Amino acid sequence: MLPKEEGPKTPVKRFKAYEPGFVHVDIKYLPQMPDADQRTYLFAAIDRATRWVYVEILKDKSATSAGGFLKRLIDKAPFTINKLLTDNGKEFTDRFCATGERHPTGAHAFDRVCSDNRIEHRLIKPRTPQTNGMIERFNGRIADVLRTHRFDSTASLQTTLKRFVYLYNHHIPQKGLETAFLDSIREKYP
Repeated sequence: MLPKEEGPKTPVKRFKAYEPGFVHVDIKYLPQMPDADQRTYLFAAIDRATRWVYVEILKDKSATSAGGFLKRLIDKAPFTINKLLTDNGKEFTDRFCATGERHPTGAHAFDRVCSDNRIEHRLIKPRTPQTNGMIERFNGRIADVLRTHRFDSTASLQTTLKRFVYLYNHHIPQKGLETAFLDSIREKYP
């Protein structure tokens, strides 16, 4: 068999260098634990530039819970958050109503927290979760953790997720971060 002839290679697209503060936010359903009377939800945020992750497990995915999560995220983030990207879930926006799509009112609990903290809240286009791909990939990693571990209680789930986030933030090398960081330094100081 002859070796396969290679055609022209497409150039590798590098992720644009961003300053810390552009954060992707999403929610992941968690399995109901044997000692719980209802399922819980993982609220997760990841910074586009640093890949720093913050998560919380909450009992519901209401607008009030989302607003509280955002307030705590702002307090815990090691940088100033200036942009947020979310999907169009009711916990994040009032973009959709019974009559269809509309312009968000700005009165939604999540939008009020954004406004109070001078954060631009961006919404992905409907039915395009790949736009928020960074947090979707992180949720995929969480799904792998859930699939490969057995949990006998809510506490064991919380401990495992807390440990994973710690490892993710401090010990898992993020591909391309060093290159993006160096490129941004070269841009600022040629």
